[in-house]
Amino acid sequence: MIKAVVFDLDGTLLNRDASVKIFIERQYQRLNKWLNHISKDKYITRFIELDNRGYVWKDKVYQQLVDEFDITGLTWNELLQDYIIKFKDSCVPFSNLISTLEELNNNNIMLGMITNGKGQFQMDNIKALGIEKYFNPILISEWEGTKKPEPQIFQKVLDKLNVLPSESIFVGDHPENDVKAAQNVGMKGVWKRDYQWDNVKADFIMDGLEEVPLILDELNHDNMKSC
Repeated sequence: MIKAVVFDLDGTLLNRDASVKIFIERQYQRLNKWLNHISKDKYITRFIELDNRGYVWKDKVYQQLVDEFDITGLTWNELLQDYIIKFKDSCVPFSNLISTLEELNNNNIMLGMITNGKGQFQMDNIKALGIEKYFNPILISEWEGTKKPEPQIFQKVLDKLNVLPSESIFVGDHPENDVKAAQNVGMKGVWKRDYQWDNVKADFIMDGLEEVPLILDELNHDNMKSC
């Protein structure tokens, strides 16, 4: 029986692409006094390119922007602090987030989360989505001293949930860091489809969060047949 579901955050629960677009447009408007020599579209497009879907930390992104666009009167560190403080106000959930977590909760499925990133920043985003109460534990790589795809962080979440790998599934959008890494420790890997990759090998592939309970039903049905 599947007793626990562990989720990734960015690209799985948090629609990061949509959130970034909202944030960077608001930042441009908020700090327009120092940025108005750059067109809004150019500022937004270049930030998104440099950010590389979150895989480049923003100190590097803002240093590059300040250099390229000759931004004066505002340092890259001030832009970074604005990002750290304000990003949570632009967080967009994927569809059916709360209803899916509620359904899993009502079915007595334990929920955990593993996310790479900066500790307080990621926790602020989790709270902004209103989902902190559903998850125990929440493991964030900076605070744990280990990150996906390293097996230690997956083993840690299993230990805290007190379940075997075979009693759990991991849901994420990254084929290597999420799906394959979870499979490597014996969990079922569920890939939340992302346009960036093709031909992903996963135990299940889904388009939306509302499919998670259906996957659990299928797995538990198969388990009962094999008993």
